[in-house]
Amino acid sequence: MQYRRARRKFDDEPENHERWLISYADFITLLFAFFVVMYAISSVNIGKYRVFSDALGDAFGGAGSAQLINTEVPSLPLPNVAIKRRADAIRKEKEHMTKLAQDLLSTLAPLVKEGKVRVTQNSRGVSVEINASVLFDPGDARLTAESTEALRAVATLLRSDSHNVQVEGHTDNQPIRNALFPSNWELSAVRASSVVRLFIDAGVGAERLTAVGYSSNVPVASNDDPIGRARNRRVAVTILSGIPETITEIPTGLPNQ
Repeated sequence: MQYRRARRKFDDEPENHERWLISYADFITLLFAFFVVMYAISSVNIGKYRVFSDALGDAFGGAGSAQLINTEVPSLPLPNVAIKRRADAIRKEKEHMTKLAQDLLSTLAPLVKEGKVRVTQNSRGVSVEINASVLFDPGDARLTAESTEALRAVATLLRSDSHNVQVEGHTDNQPIRNALFPSNWELSAVRASSVVRLFIDAGVGAERLTAVGYSSNVPVASNDDPIGRARNRRVAVTILSGIPETITEIPTGLPNQ
């Protein structure tokens, strides 16, 4: 009878339903340790990695912490692949544009020596600046017969290239008004279009070409004397660099709509 009463007392004790909290707490602790280790490994700072390792070793003693402490410090991560590829692309593009500038200088050497053509290179691309007296009669936008030979030589180089080309017409600040051109805006734009039309006839893809008229708004010399005004009357053929620009969006401060 005493045995039965003891058994009944043991059976009546309530079951503990919160024992799972112990395992769950262990799991959360290990998960936290895992993410701390991953953060330490991903950090480039070797000193911080060792500090994390020592701290975890003190917190989690035993074989596991010893293995963590004795783990070799990971090698520094490889350079960002995207950055390396961009640097290589920029280097190759600059080399190509320099070669193109040298070819243009060689092709237009006689006019360069006479000071009627300038070839320059910058981050925007390669620009061939041709004095308007080489291409047009005063106040006219029709190419002279002598100018077509030089322009076709330039077109031959452009035809074998793939870069976009912008042709810019520029004038001096002296006003023009005749039956064809009410102002320097029309004159500069039509002169640029005349060069574009010749390039297309010479085999340069029309989709690569743009004609822009600047009138007298972008002078390269003073308009106070005849020499400066002659310098400003020009056509600039710019082979645009293929290096993509880094675009940064500037926040407007306006609330989202």
